[in-house]
Amino acid sequence: MDNKVVVKRSGKKTVSIVLHNCLIAIFAGIWLVPIVWLVASSMSDYTGMNTSRFFPEKWTLNNYKKLFLETDSVANFPAWFMNTLIVAIFTCLISTVFVVMVSYAMSCMRFKGRRAMMNISVMFNLFPGVLSMIAIYFVLKMLGLTNSHLGLILAYSGASGLGYLICKGFFDTVPQSLRDAARIDGASEARTFTKIVLPISRPIIVYTVISSFMVPWMDFVMAKIILNEGISSKWTVAIGLYKMVEKEKINDYFTLFCAGGVIVSVPISILFFLMQKCYVEGITGGAVKG
Repeated sequence: MDNKVVVKRSGKKTVSIVLHNCLIAIFAGIWLVPIVWLVASSMSDYTGMNTSRFFPEKWTLNNYKKLFLETDSVANFPAWFMNTLIVAIFTCLISTVFVVMVSYAMSCMRFKGRRAMMNISVMFNLFPGVLSMIAIYFVLKMLGLTNSHLGLILAYSGASGLGYLICKGFFDTVPQSLRDAARIDGASEARTFTKIVLPISRPIIVYTVISSFMVPWMDFVMAKIILNEGISSKWTVAIGLYKMVEKEKINDYFTLFCAGGVIVSVPISILFFLMQKCYVEGITGGAVKG
C-alpha cells in the first residue's frame, strides 16, 4: 500500500514538472519571437518592413556593413554608438560611486537624522521620474548644459544615490565584527570602507555597475528632451534609431534599424553574461535586509 502511494505521488510530481517546463517553454518561445524576427529582418535584402513573410527571401549582411561604413545624414550609427557609450560609461562610474557611498553611510554609520533621511529618500523614489524631467530640462538650460552630453550625464547620475536600498541591504550583511576589528587596529572610516567592506562586496558592486550602465544605454525619453537641437551627430543610439523609423524614412531604413537594434544589444549582453554570477549574488544578497 505504501509503495502504491509513493508511486502515485511520484507520478503526480513528474506530471507537474513536465507541465511546468512546457509552460515555461511556451512563454520562452513567445518571448523569443520578436527577437528572432528582429535578427532575421536585419539580414534581409529588402530595405523596408516586410509584413508578408517572417523570414526574408534573400539573406545578406550588407545592413551591418552600411550601418558602420556608409553613414549619411539620417543614419550615423558610429557617432550615435560612441555618444551612448561615453554617456553610459561616465554615468556608470559616477552613479556607482554615489550609490556605494550613500549605501555605506546609511548601513554602517550612525548619525543624527539618518532614519529621517532614509524615509525621505524612499518617499522621493515613490514619485515617477518623468515628473521631474521638465524641471531638470529648465535647470540644465539655465546652466547652458542642454544639447550636451555633460548635461545628459548629470541628469542620469544626479539622483542615483537615492537608489541605494539594494546595495544597503548587502552592506547590512557584512559582519560588524570586521569593521570593529579594523577600527581597533586604528583604521579610519574611509580605510575601513575601501580595505574591508569593498573587497567583500564585489557582487553588489557588479550589480550596481550593470544597473547604472543600462539606464543611459536604453533610455530614450530623457535623451530626447535634453538633446533636442536636432544635430544628428550628438544623438544617442535610442534617438537615432527612433528617427530611422519615422514615416517618411521607414521604407528605406527599416532593416538598418533592425541591424542597429541587434548591435545595441551586444555590449549589454556581453557585460551581463560575463558578470552574471556576481549580478545574481548582488540581487539576492541585497534582498536579505533592507
